[in-house]
Amino acid sequence: MAARVQFLAARMKSFKLFGAFPSRTYFGFERMKTQRFSSGIESVVNDQNRDIIVLGKSYRTDEMTNITPSILSKLDKRLHNLADHPLKILKDKIHTYLYAAHRTRWGSPVFTMIDDVSPVVSIDQNFDSLLVPVNHIARSRNDNYYINKDILLRAHTTAHERELLKMGLDAWVLTGDVYRRDEIDRTHYPVFHQMEGVRLFVKHELFQNYQDALDIFSDDSEQMVEKQVVHSLEAVKLVEHNLKETLSGLVEHLCDKNVEIRWVDAYFPFTHPSWEMEIKVEDEWMELLGCGILQHDILKNAGAGNKIGWAFGIGLERLAMKLFGIPDIRLFWSKDERFLSQFQENKIVQFKPFSKYPPTYKDVSFWISDKYTPNNFYEIVRSTAGDIVEKV
Repeated sequence: MAARVQFLAARMKSFKLFGAFPSRTYFGFERMKTQRFSSGIESVVNDQNRDIIVLGKSYRTDEMTNITPSILSKLDKRLHNLADHPLKILKDKIHTYLYAAHRTRWGSPVFTMIDDVSPVVSIDQNFDSLLVPVNHIARSRNDNYYINKDILLRAHTTAHERELLKMGLDAWVLTGDVYRRDEIDRTHYPVFHQMEGVRLFVKHELFQNYQDALDIFSDDSEQMVEKQVVHSLEAVKLVEHNLKETLSGLVEHLCDKNVEIRWVDAYFPFTHPSWEMEIKVEDEWMELLGCGILQHDILKNAGAGNKIGWAFGIGLERLAMKLFGIPDIRLFWSKDERFLSQFQENKIVQFKPFSKYPPTYKDVSFWISDKYTPNNFYEIVRSTAGDIVEKV
């Protein structure tokens, strides 16, 4: 098998997307040349200038097309909206907390919840609107699923940020499936689910408890580690406090009020300053999410240039694996009833492992007397086979 090639991206900043699973620099793979490995890919990649159907819509393919039948088959699954699925249970718990903990002075919820936006996006949505440089490695065909040179499957839910801001939404949480070409192991899968949150503030919201004449914007012309050129340090510190307070409260609600949290400085193209939240799990620090103060140019381009705000991104699978004790990310796609039947709406329960092989059914016939009861037979089965027999 061809060896994996790491793109070291010399002279380029390491780039990570909110909610990466796990967070990493971008990697590419040498495409297989042998027929037995490449047939499924070649049928899509090399048959240029033909139409493919994606979520009921026809698209013309070209030299950038690399979406495979395997990925196409997952586009309509939307695990985060399936009843009793652990990802939906987690999504709903986050929604419930944010609804209850964040209310306007009139008592209505601060955040609008969105979970049904198509994963098919434009290059402009996925990269340009988020200030990702034109020649950046994040745009690579090796890391994304392109339908054609203009259209791809979103690599992050941040792709919808500008359009939602243009709609006039100042506080929202968007959940959706995202797609990235990735390695094969128990913590990586080419489709996972991300939750993106944004909250904006105008001057009077931010400084309503302060009598001093403070402002969101500053005349300083210097970019600092602590803030962007246009922002006042006071405004950034207040938004940072609100962001970290919101996310710490959410994680304590989901995990444990005694959970250890730390904040690590990070880099994202669409926020500055930026941080990653890590929580301590079994004496080791685990990255949970990325967040930061939204780049002012993004807000200005969306018609919200008079505001300042924060954004965060969480990989739902990462958090669900910890909360439910699920050891392999691929299990979220299982159709096995032994997996699905373990979970119930609004309940966080610990996953119980089962055999990776499907059940084998055996029929047993025997004579019974009038004194027979099913429990007698159950005891014989337990005595003979122990816990190997799952159901009688």
